[in-house]
Amino acid sequence: MGDTVQTLAYGSWPSPIDASLAAAHDGHPDYVGFVGDEAWWTEPRPTEGGRRALVRRRADGTEETVLPAPWNVRSRVIEYGGHPWAGAVREEGPLVVFVDFADQRLYAYEPADPTSGPRPLTPVSPVGDGLRWVDPQMHLESGEVWCVLEEFTGEGPADVRRLVAAVPLDGSAAQDRGAVRELTDGPHRFVTGPRVSPDGRHAAWLAWDHPRMPWDGSELMVAEVSSDGTLRAARRAAGGPDESIAQADWGRDGSLLYSSDRTGWWNLYRRAVGGEVSEPLCTREEEFGGPLWTIGRRWFAPLESGLIAVVHGRGATALGILDPETGEVVDTAGPWTEYAATLAVDGSRVVAVAASPRSAYEVIELDARTGRARVVGAPHDDPVDPAYYPEPQIRTFTGPAGREIHAHIYPPHHPGHVAPGDGPPPYVVRAHGGPTGRAPLVLDLQIAYFTSRGIGVAEVNYGGSTGYGREYRNRLREQWGVVDVEDCAAVALALAEEGTADRGRLAVRGGSAGGWTTAASLVSTDVYACGTILYPILDLVGWGAGETHDFESQYLETLVGPLAEVPARYAERSPTEHADQVTAPFLLLQGLDDVICPPAQCERFLARLEERARPVPHAYIAFEGEGHGFRRADTMVRVLEAELSLYAQVFGLNPPGVPTLELGK
Repeated sequence: MGDTVQTLAYGSWPSPIDASLAAAHDGHPDYVGFVGDEAWWTEPRPTEGGRRALVRRRADGTEETVLPAPWNVRSRVIEYGGHPWAGAVREEGPLVVFVDFADQRLYAYEPADPTSGPRPLTPVSPVGDGLRWVDPQMHLESGEVWCVLEEFTGEGPADVRRLVAAVPLDGSAAQDRGAVRELTDGPHRFVTGPRVSPDGRHAAWLAWDHPRMPWDGSELMVAEVSSDGTLRAARRAAGGPDESIAQADWGRDGSLLYSSDRTGWWNLYRRAVGGEVSEPLCTREEEFGGPLWTIGRRWFAPLESGLIAVVHGRGATALGILDPETGEVVDTAGPWTEYAATLAVDGSRVVAVAASPRSAYEVIELDARTGRARVVGAPHDDPVDPAYYPEPQIRTFTGPAGREIHAHIYPPHHPGHVAPGDGPPPYVVRAHGGPTGRAPLVLDLQIAYFTSRGIGVAEVNYGGSTGYGREYRNRLREQWGVVDVEDCAAVALALAEEGTADRGRLAVRGGSAGGWTTAASLVSTDVYACGTILYPILDLVGWGAGETHDFESQYLETLVGPLAEVPARYAERSPTEHADQVTAPFLLLQGLDDVICPPAQCERFLARLEERARPVPHAYIAFEGEGHGFRRADTMVRVLEAELSLYAQVFGLNPPGVPTLELGK
């Protein structure tokens, strides 16, 4: 690339970041753990059908994929899954237990004897969606793996029970459900995997019930482990209807550690052995926990020294070592500014997954004794010149009633092109999913796909997002479809008013709950010229009446209000009920295997749209074999190119080499 900077209109800059490149780098490593002294993790393989592979780092530093395709290490418990594997070292070598996505059975595998292949540990059930497993913990002394069992008892999504179970490692339960020991049996609807105290005498796990989500209110349960391996005298140790426990574990001294938001922030607490009073370890207005969308998340991990490795910040922006006696946290030095909620420890070694605005997520190892950190797996490797990466800005905007709105702004950026200067660029406002979640500040080539072509992106952490305390999170209570829509619009209009964005060329985009916000924005505001809606919720009445899975089946009770008390509100806020008010062109994208936001949601919306007298240009693309969130490289390529083509047609852009999306009416 020469030093000459060319002048071209926004949206027409040529970019080496094409859709195939962005798709190939989608997703990130996750679910780290130690097997002996080796670090293991899962990582996505978009070009291998979207499977998740299990990877190990050998002593010589080389990476090795443990299981070949089509093995897919991924659980479907509560549909979103969770930690899907566990490992240990025996005299014969490593033993790993994992969940395979295809049949959801637990399998055991000995990598030292790859010719034998994985062997099933659990049976297949013909009832409903069968048996599912997640968050396994190895117990070699008893020859078992303890984990969460999700068992469907009928054909409906609510015909299900969840409990803590013990599965024999000898394979005796592979054909016999009766060989699985049930360690708990209610009364809770949802549970996490148990963590056993260092002396083996107690077990702790989290539990919650409808209509609460785990970030609304959950309980920390503790039970005695009997000599025969059963759990007895279970009792609540912390938590309740208005207190969320994000994680629990045991200190090396046998004390009970947990993350609670009782003060309005997820902070760490400790309860001494045999004690009844918990003490705060580090009281700060920041988070040492987060929303439990998947089972087995870890924001902290106790070290042998008594110190605690913690992921914390306004979000998950730092990895540190907490001294529980002083409350002091020493953060890791390094380029990383965002951490996934997964940690593993071995001696003084801490393994985590970290990223930054200039690097994708990679597996790192921290030496807690020296404070030094290094990359040990899935290293970031610039697929293009980093000069093409966006340069994000952390911004806070003012919304209705003077409330603060947090956002990340990614202006158009290209090392070899600038715009003529005759006006500001187009912008796409992105609403994250959840809605109880957040947009992390990390390198995302799907964002760079647009910014390197001259299209700005604004990621809005609207009211209801995590990382800013419970009060900010609770802004969305009974206000979904109001606060999220208002906050996204406020950011978009502020960008236009200050001259950062072109008021006439604003788009809104989101998936899942973000798809809801996008659709609700198109039917209730005139802020946007077009929108991209991915696997959305569009009809609250249908979704809240049994059309989704069990985990979120009563989520709307807090997001919208009790259905029995405010039924009219469900229809009033549903984009499907107001499809006739859509005037902006849109792109609708849906996975046909989605059981969380099923295709029926899109189909009803489109049917209502057809009833209007004046048609709206739009496109609907449905993908076979895709569920909630797209995973296959070919799908993501088509999605990105279709989205760019929509903006090109509506905004009058001329991006080179992009197939034209046909917009019907």
